[in-house]
Amino acid sequence: MMNKLRGRSLAHPGCLLGVTAGLIIGIVLGGVLAIANVAFIVVLLVWSGLTVLLGAAGWLIGTALTARFPALEKPDPEADTNTPTG
Repeated sequence: MMNKLRGRSLAHPGCLLGVTAGLIIGIVLGGVLAIANVAFIVVLLVWSGLTVLLGAAGWLIGTALTARFPALEKPDPEADTNTPTG
């Protein structure tokens, strides 16, 4: 499975996972803050901040992981060693 990731940028999936986690955690935390009677602007800033920060963190982590999976070199079909020469 890891070979399928070779040569691909993992920044976009990392960002998607980060934004998804930020939305879920932000909605739950926003609900808790709203029940605690915190001002609406504070709830909105916490929710937005979590979404943006976790999305950016996912992007950076995905970018860092991409360097670990360089693309595999494809063999050159012209340089086939099994063909007889001359």
